[in-house]
Amino acid sequence: MSRLRPLLTASMIAIAVVQAPREGKAQWIVFDPNNYVQNVLTAARELQQINNQITSLQNEAQMLINQAKNLASLPYSSLQQLEQSIQRTQQLLSQAQRIAYDVQQIDRAFSTTYAPTSASMSNGLLVANAQTRWQNAVAGLQDAMRVQATVVDNLDTNRTQMSALVTASQGASGALQASQAGNQLLALQAQQLADLTATVAAQGRAQTLEAAQRASAQDQGREQLRRFLTQGQGYQPTTVQMFHR
Repeated sequence: MSRLRPLLTASMIAIAVVQAPREGKAQWIVFDPNNYVQNVLTAARELQQINNQITSLQNEAQMLINQAKNLASLPYSSLQQLEQSIQRTQQLLSQAQRIAYDVQQIDRAFSTTYAPTSASMSNGLLVANAQTRWQNAVAGLQDAMRVQATVVDNLDTNRTQMSALVTASQGASGALQASQAGNQLLALQAQQLADLTATVAAQGRAQTLEAAQRASAQDQGREQLRRFLTQGQGYQPTTVQMFHR
């Protein structure tokens, strides 16, 4: 508006003369400064409105760009690798030898093989039960070591996935990508906790089978000692020939 003031001042004192041939006479047209000023002000206001609309459109366009970034999905996914790690661990647990992770199977074993020794059991059955308990303990130790080896193998995969997810999180262009990266990091932690749980369960199973074997062996030992010392059923010396001449 400051630039328009000199022009308006000059326009107010200027008179445009237009001479047109009409019936052989000259015509004088007087310039209306008020009308001119109003027209200029109207044009300036319209120009300002157009500028405001352009600025508003630019802001809206930037807002749409930001919304698009916030809605963009994270291009990296570790779901498949994490599922494979969990499946490997679960498969090992499901392959537990002899006494598996099954309540009914455990109850049957402790009502037969690990049951308290009675006088009605034959010596052959006592020996067979002792052999079965020893085999169960060895199998439990082997299963625990297999689970531990699998968990150790998963550590390298977990390290790779964690590095990739942290990089993706730091380079996220929007809220959705950052949120998805965070969710996948939580999934990785859940997988690591699952591996830890499997390791503890396998180790606890092995230790329990060993303890059950020792307890049953002590009970069986008392019964065998009783039978040995019982009158008429104890040790009877016999002649044994060890070498043939």
